[in-house]
Amino acid sequence: MTDNTENLLLEHLKRFQSGQDRIERKLEEVISRLGNLEVSVASLRRDFAHSEENAASMGIRMDRMNERIERIERRLELS
Repeated sequence: MTDNTENLLLEHLKRFQSGQDRIERKLEEVISRLGNLEVSVASLRRDFAHSEENAASMGIRMDRMNERIERIERRLELS
């Protein structure tokens, strides 16, 4: 009777160990995928910041052109 009990306990422990191994593999996969997502988000943030920088630069250029046009109009007495 104790042999049957020991065998039954060993069988359950093996199943638990097998389940735990599957969970650990899935966890490693999830951690890896999360790392990839973090890298992607950082890349998107960098791209967005670059776009904002370009938009600000264009705004400055347009302001300068507007000043030049106003100065030309004053000299030509168009306004």
